[in-house]
Amino acid sequence: MLTVSNVTKCYGKKTAIADINLDFEYGLYGLLAPNGAGKTTLIKMITTLLFPTSGEILYDGMEIQKMGANYRRLLGYLPQHFGYYKNNTPVQYLDYLAALKGMPEEGLKERIHTVIEQVGLSDSANVKMRKFSGGMLQRVGIAQAILNDPKILILDEPTAGLDPKERVRFRNILSALSKERTVILSTHIVSDIESIANQVVMFKDTHLYKNDTVTNICSELEGCVYEAS
Repeated sequence: MLTVSNVTKCYGKKTAIADINLDFEYGLYGLLAPNGAGKTTLIKMITTLLFPTSGEILYDGMEIQKMGANYRRLLGYLPQHFGYYKNNTPVQYLDYLAALKGMPEEGLKERIHTVIEQVGLSDSANVKMRKFSGGMLQRVGIAQAILNDPKILILDEPTAGLDPKERVRFRNILSALSKERTVILSTHIVSDIESIANQVVMFKDTHLYKNDTVTNICSELEGCVYEAS
């Protein structure tokens, strides 16, 4: 279990998130909030790119900062914008990423072909990525994130710019992946998570606003009218 305990992150005098408490088990969690509400800050702390100003983040009771590389081996991360070589094919790109992740060569070819199949790119496995659409590139991004078979998969605004067909394909992939790991999906688009999230985590004004199922949140808000200015 991944536990966020009393976590606050400040940048100078500005507070990005304040006193956040969350538990993440297996399943898909949607982080839902407007841009600038602290979703990406939380993700960067979970991935150890940032550290809390106060509080702690634990994995199975151990502080992730102290786990170091042992914790990062459990992670798969797809940032909102990821780098790639346009003249690489997915197979070449994933082979390169495997080396960066320190994965053993034994069984690596089979693993690369497995994840390419999982994201529906088998027919394009040896096509240079400069010819790929935005949706195909995002699928390559998921493939690199799950290459090491992570226990925790984190995706930051992964459907930005995708057409409706690719969004549906993306949601189906994530739904299947969340059965065997913790998947944390950051988004400001409700439709990305309403049909697949086990739990929705909502932020408001740097604080945790809701942490519940889609059904319960919809029931609570039924009949309410909101005015946006």
